[in-house]
Amino acid sequence: MSFQVIKLLAEQVKRNVGEVIIGKENVIDLLLIGLITSGHVLLEDVPGTGKTMLAKSFAKSLSLSFKRIQFTPDLLPSDLSGIYFYNQKESEFQFRPGPVFTNLLLADEINRATPRTQSSLLECMEEKQVSVDGETKLLDRPFMVIATQNPVEHQGTFPLPEAQLDRFLFKIKMGYPSTEEGLQLLKRFKDQDPLKTLLPIASADEIEAAQASYVHVRMEDDVMGYLLEIVEETRKREDVSIGVSPRGSQALLRASQVHAIFQGRDFVTPDDIKAMAKPVLAHRLSLRGIARSQGSAETIIDEIIRQINVPAEADLWAR
Repeated sequence: MSFQVIKLLAEQVKRNVGEVIIGKENVIDLLLIGLITSGHVLLEDVPGTGKTMLAKSFAKSLSLSFKRIQFTPDLLPSDLSGIYFYNQKESEFQFRPGPVFTNLLLADEINRATPRTQSSLLECMEEKQVSVDGETKLLDRPFMVIATQNPVEHQGTFPLPEAQLDRFLFKIKMGYPSTEEGLQLLKRFKDQDPLKTLLPIASADEIEAAQASYVHVRMEDDVMGYLLEIVEETRKREDVSIGVSPRGSQALLRASQVHAIFQGRDFVTPDDIKAMAKPVLAHRLSLRGIARSQGSAETIIDEIIRQINVPAEADLWAR
């Protein structure tokens, strides 16, 4: 699939989701980048900002299987992966697949499940497979987890550990709509639910073709060195106890490649890296000392970007 076709496909999906979700074009872009790079996305914001509605609209715009599971403290790992049960009629054990056997899995309020259940998603997200009773079963392709969590309600929740956060390509905050967007939202949902009439406009084959093609976007050594400088600087700061892992640097590379396609280019520039740095890197930082209580990981990423010099050759080879 050509880069131009990928860009056109992304624009069509974004317009389709925009029939339901108002004013979140950047968030929809990040979801598309996550899907194309085979990554996963964590949506975090206060209740009622449209996290679940966005995930449902995104899934319905694609001809992909979709399942939603509400995470609760009593949810077990087997509730996700599935179980073997004895079929008396057939006189044999049969496997009943869980909700992870789908293309798009909405893990609603993921931080309400226990660490044991949260960790059961690690293999699914990284290996695209699950192990049940010693047997490995491959998941459907493409496979993407869209998880939501409420950052302000802590009673009855279990914070995601660093190992789990590192599996998410992006952590995205929805934010409140503007006054104009809020007015459009009220008018749109006053008489009908536009989600019910939303039609799919992209197939699984098209998504897999895009996933196979985006890796050919060029990135010059100078720009790749710029990316690594940003990542390495997160490991040197005194206010950061755990910096970005090698998995994080690879995630930033992949996200920058797809972002370049969305900008109509077949090569990555420092601007692509800057645009993707905060949603890819911020949630991978563990802060220490006063920075933990008063600081912001996004602010630290902004400071690092301002400190590091952009490659002088970037404008030359980009022309």
